[in-house]
Amino acid sequence: MFEGKNGLITGVFNKQSIAWAIADQVMQGGGTCGFTYMPDRPDDERKKNLNRVQKLTEGLDGVAFLKPMDATNDEHIAAAMDTCKDKFGKLDFLLHSIAFAPPEDLKNDTVDCSREGFKLAMEISAYSLLALARAARPILHEGSTILTLTYFGGEKAVPGYNVMGVCKAALDSVTKYLAYDLGVDGIRVNALSCGPLQTISGRGAGVDGMLRLYEAMAPLGRNVTHDEAGKCGAFLLSEMSGGVTGEIMHLDAGYNIMGTPGRMLDRYKDL
Repeated sequence: MFEGKNGLITGVFNKQSIAWAIADQVMQGGGTCGFTYMPDRPDDERKKNLNRVQKLTEGLDGVAFLKPMDATNDEHIAAAMDTCKDKFGKLDFLLHSIAFAPPEDLKNDTVDCSREGFKLAMEISAYSLLALARAARPILHEGSTILTLTYFGGEKAVPGYNVMGVCKAALDSVTKYLAYDLGVDGIRVNALSCGPLQTISGRGAGVDGMLRLYEAMAPLGRNVTHDEAGKCGAFLLSEMSGGVTGEIMHLDAGYNIMGTPGRMLDRYKDL
């Protein structure tokens, strides 16, 4: 499905990252990926971020390069795109999996989010998609695809998701406007909205309670898996989803269609 295709994967933190599940599927399908990671601090002699990604990608044929990139730094973004141009010439796909909010602001009620925390969360979690798309545009081509990762908390108020929900709402809108802007060049832009998974960001949002809720309410009566997220993301990055753009695809066992718990809540009386 990805033979001869080259792309950039951002936001891989560890094996539980949704970005890694997608990249793994892409590489299994014959694609080649470059990876960016958050730069290590100058005083971090162990190079934790680099070593973490190195261990994941070591020995894999589909890995072209590892590149540090701070999404708030335009020079870093430009350098990553220069590396893509040098290695690939053109970029067939780009996965945006970048989000952050200061813990003190994320844990507070949305109304109590600080001005600086809001600005930083919005810059990293939403504006970074615009920045990446703009920098990548010269090496994208007709048929290229951009995919970002969002969550239902951008569509409905999800207790505990707080300011990140506001950022995801902005990200959803950025997805649609980019789909319009880049559609003239034949470039597609979509978002994948997964149900709760055991990831670093998921644990920060209280994923255990969300997993029980989704299992109780979703029509399929279960949660989704990393494997399903990887396959769905790879589909959206591939030619198999040609003609699909500006979409927010839900992968949540149907949770998003439910208006009330109904009979589903009977499965878990102790929820």
